[in-house]
Amino acid sequence: MQVLLRTQADETEQDEPNLVLGLVTTPEELEQVQRLRFDVYTTEMNAVFPDAVDGVDIDRFDQWCDHLMVCDSKTNKVVGTYRIMTPENAVKAKGYYSESEFDISSLNDIRHLLCECGRSCTHADYRNGAAIMMLWTGLTKYLYSKNYRYMLGCASVSLADGGVQASQVWRAARAEMDKHPELPQVKPLNPYPLEKLTCTDDAKIPPLIKGYLKIGARICGEPAWDPDFNAADFPIIIDMESMDPRYRKHFLG
Repeated sequence: MQVLLRTQADETEQDEPNLVLGLVTTPEELEQVQRLRFDVYTTEMNAVFPDAVDGVDIDRFDQWCDHLMVCDSKTNKVVGTYRIMTPENAVKAKGYYSESEFDISSLNDIRHLLCECGRSCTHADYRNGAAIMMLWTGLTKYLYSKNYRYMLGCASVSLADGGVQASQVWRAARAEMDKHPELPQVKPLNPYPLEKLTCTDDAKIPPLIKGYLKIGARICGEPAWDPDFNAADFPIIIDMESMDPRYRKHFLG
């Protein structure tokens, strides 16, 4: 692993993990990341990965991506991951993963500056915020170090609740898009029928999407329907130049 960042637990807190953020550099590390993805998405969320083998989530895009991983150095356990596709590798891979769900032709003018992040997950025991903040730090440092400006991804919202959370996300997204009609939007190839979304006043936006929006990302189109995940996938894009300055300072140190 190419180490990018470490956290050091307080000596008085022996049970606290020591987290290390890095880039995958070996096939063995990549398999660990893929096993974590399988455990989170399939075991916890009942997602169906057609190409998964023996508890390993793998698809054709993995070979073209750089993979961030967070490890607990006390246990040598991989506890978090993101994968990143550069625009150059997207050409080699014949497209971004997002293009299996969305028409992103509206982004053609910025495509040479556009990376894609995806397959984000953290181990159930490490969801107190530290691991995901390390991953976001890694994403930000990656883009700045390689002079990319934009990051595109799909944020999945489970439909197990009948679409209650998804309706709240769409309500917030639509209000923001109405304020900024000049900004480009992408179109879902398999749109989720918005009339099926159940609107309730007490629904909450999922923490991960709330976090994205807080740092300056925006939802840039209607959700796609992902039956393998039983989820509504919202396209999200962030312009590094529009990131909240407080978070940019935090992530870049």
